[in-house]
Amino acid sequence: MFLAASVVVLGMSAQIASAQDEAAAPAATEEVSEAEEVVDPFSAPASEEPLHQQLKTKFIEGGAGFMSLVIICLILGLAVAIERIIYLALCKTNTKKLLAAVEAALKQGGVEAAKDVCRNTRGPVASIFYQGLLRADQGLDVVEKTIVSYGSVQMSNMEKGLSWLGLFIAIAPSLGFLGTVIGMIQAFDAIQAAGDISPNVVAGGMKVALITTVGGLIVALILQLFYNYILSQIDTLSIEMEDASISLVDTLVKNIK
Repeated sequence: MFLAASVVVLGMSAQIASAQDEAAAPAATEEVSEAEEVVDPFSAPASEEPLHQQLKTKFIEGGAGFMSLVIICLILGLAVAIERIIYLALCKTNTKKLLAAVEAALKQGGVEAAKDVCRNTRGPVASIFYQGLLRADQGLDVVEKTIVSYGSVQMSNMEKGLSWLGLFIAIAPSLGFLGTVIGMIQAFDAIQAAGDISPNVVAGGMKVALITTVGGLIVALILQLFYNYILSQIDTLSIEMEDASISLVDTLVKNIK
């Protein structure tokens, strides 16, 4: 009797254990699935839109009309800036070497030999020297006035085109702000037409306003960096021109009697 009762109890215990295992199996499967779905924070994203495609999308969303004008300002401004940078790079001269060559030519062959040295050297400093040597026979006062006058001409040549660059710097953000105003007008027109001030109604106009403003400001910042760099190069060259001109006059005083 006792043996039969023990067998019954063992059978019931086995059935309860198997039922618990079956109930725990789905839960474990769900935990494994949740663990597999955890994303590694250090892993790269599955797919990411390229930068040029993002810029293209924002360009279209900002409105082709105003964004095209902003891009034109950027292209023209960069063209002027690059042309000035190349020109100023060609204007650079080793003034110490040029002065030494001019002084040696004055001692060996006179003014004509010094003019040949200046004629065969590029840059505004050599041009100023050549103009001063052309009037060396008229006295040092005339040479100094010629150097000052022709130095002003060379400064004007170096600053040529900067007014256009400044114009593009001013126009780009102005176009962006104009796009902002038009975008706000579009937003209010949409509100008036819909009779509602929901975010979906005004989102389109507000997006146009913000994108055009950002585009104009970015273009102005880029061109401003080039503008300031060009001005710094002009300042450096002008100081070299003034210093070299004074040295030329001193050289003429020593070598022309």
